[in-house]
Amino acid sequence: MNPTPVIIASGGANLASLCFALQRLGCDAPVSEDPELIESASHVILPGVGAARDAMDRLTAAGLTEVIPRLRQPVLGICLGLQLLYTGSDEDDAECLGIIPGQARRFPASSRLPVPQMGWNAVRKVADTPLLQGLEDGGYAYFIHSYALVKGPQTCGVADYGGVFSAMVQHDNFFATQFHPERSARFGAAVLSNFLRI
Repeated sequence: MNPTPVIIASGGANLASLCFALQRLGCDAPVSEDPELIESASHVILPGVGAARDAMDRLTAAGLTEVIPRLRQPVLGICLGLQLLYTGSDEDDAECLGIIPGQARRFPASSRLPVPQMGWNAVRKVADTPLLQGLEDGGYAYFIHSYALVKGPQTCGVADYGGVFSAMVQHDNFFATQFHPERSARFGAAVLSNFLRI
């Protein structure tokens, strides 16, 4: 049976590239705020670029802050979408979905490491996850973010940018990547393909 994913319309600028990445894998995924369409999808993707509070305001206005936590199919958060799955973010003291305990913190200012982190970084596996099945450890992925989650019980992949942070997490049926798989060449395409096989 072919997967029928839906992308949540979270207002992120990465929606077009995400749609193209899924099309290359043979999936046409609609972008929607419709709770019924989202709940009936085989897989749900929560992308995000920008500010946590703005994204949460949009999800609240669409009535999705109650829908997303009760989803039972595989859900993939991407970039800000990962952070939205957690309790909150230091960015504007945003309250997020609260599916995973934890708080997104801003990278410390550094003359050596500019904020946001913008570019390629190695992802090191620290726990089993279907997202990394068949992938070599230490693959490179594309990141662009100013806030991150520390390594915790749900972390299955880490990267290092002036300190280790969560690059991939898994909690029950919720999966997430801090990097952009749709911009991460073959590594990212494999992560998306693995997600669609869950």
